[in-house]
Amino acid sequence: MTMDYRRFFDAAIGQLRNERRYRVFADLERSAETFPRATWRPEGGEARDVTIWCSNDYLGMGRHPAPIAAMQETAGRMGVGAGGTRNISGTNHPLVQLEAELADLHGKEAALVFTSGWISNLAGISTIADLIPNCLILSDALNHNSMIEGIRRASSERKVWRHNDLEHLEQLLIEAGDRPKLIVFESLYSMDGDIAPINAIADLAEKYGAMTYIDEVHAVGMYGARGAGVCERDNVMHRIDVIEGTLAKGFGTLGGYIAASAAVIDAVRSYAPSFIFTTALPPAVAAAACASVRELKNRPDLRAAHQRQSVMTKHALEAAGLPVLPNPSHIVPVMVHDAEKCKAASDLLLERHGIYIQPINYPTVPRGAERLRITPTPLHTDALIAELVEALVDVWTTLDLPFVEPPAESNIDLAADANCVYPEFRKAAE
Repeated sequence: MTMDYRRFFDAAIGQLRNERRYRVFADLERSAETFPRATWRPEGGEARDVTIWCSNDYLGMGRHPAPIAAMQETAGRMGVGAGGTRNISGTNHPLVQLEAELADLHGKEAALVFTSGWISNLAGISTIADLIPNCLILSDALNHNSMIEGIRRASSERKVWRHNDLEHLEQLLIEAGDRPKLIVFESLYSMDGDIAPINAIADLAEKYGAMTYIDEVHAVGMYGARGAGVCERDNVMHRIDVIEGTLAKGFGTLGGYIAASAAVIDAVRSYAPSFIFTTALPPAVAAAACASVRELKNRPDLRAAHQRQSVMTKHALEAAGLPVLPNPSHIVPVMVHDAEKCKAASDLLLERHGIYIQPINYPTVPRGAERLRITPTPLHTDALIAELVEALVDVWTTLDLPFVEPPAESNIDLAADANCVYPEFRKAAE
């Protein structure tokens, strides 16, 4: 008997197509010299230049001379592979240096590096929870998939609290009584761009004897005096037990990490299967990440420029009547609320205007909350912002998407709107 297994996979893909959720990857070649410019190679068509407006390389550190030089020098000296897992032969010196830099960045005793931010959440949350007897995990409703998978992997009981709802969190803490509790949440939520009330959450954790675990993936490098994230900006790093971050966004390289007490880090290192049995980051990648972390500790000017361009982009889009979801961060969500039209808008931007913005649809966001997620960098000039606005107005008109009433006030107070703590930002605004 012959069974046609392919039909199962064809049916699954067909379902995605019918729901307008099938994802097409654009063949792009970023330019280290001219980023955010890139070369797009459409299937069956000629290559053409485009501008990337949706990169998570928020500060352009992926093309910065310091990490590039560190990667090139280390690869030439140590080769391109790690040689194995950390437990066998993969603990290279650049990796040890990187962990020291990250511990210093977050003011913690130690740090542990993983191959990605997704894995660091999976390993960190599940291992920490399983090592605490009778632990109750309290998870924010909008936590990232990697955090959800870490929670699922743990054998602990878990409860979900409404997004950023302090009353609901306190209610669950009270109901939990004296049992051990782990509060798991993000500092900056990457789809809506809103920020957690971290100090208030820390207050509740201290009041009810809970441990805290925060994901700073979309904030490290970009917020705080040295780029340690929103916790540093809000002077709350010392009140959070475990800080998780990535090296693949603000730092522009690859990898994820957790920073905490030496005891927590040693326990995760010793017990997490996804750490123990995974090949380590290659020394060249670790060296590049380390160089990026060091560089950004001393670059408040770059963070200020990033905030400026984010604010400028928001104001320009709002002034044109485009439906920007308000938030206090660098994320610029332009709402479409329709999966098919969201994909069509993305296609039109790329094909007609040479602008690449990947559509965001379910399951990344709920059905009906489809959007174009725009992420300005310091390298997106005012001229590029003007081009983006003109292109989006054309797309909205072509697809008959609804415009909104522009804000009444036209004066832009950059420093106030960006909620930026850096004096360099105020200079840029003047």
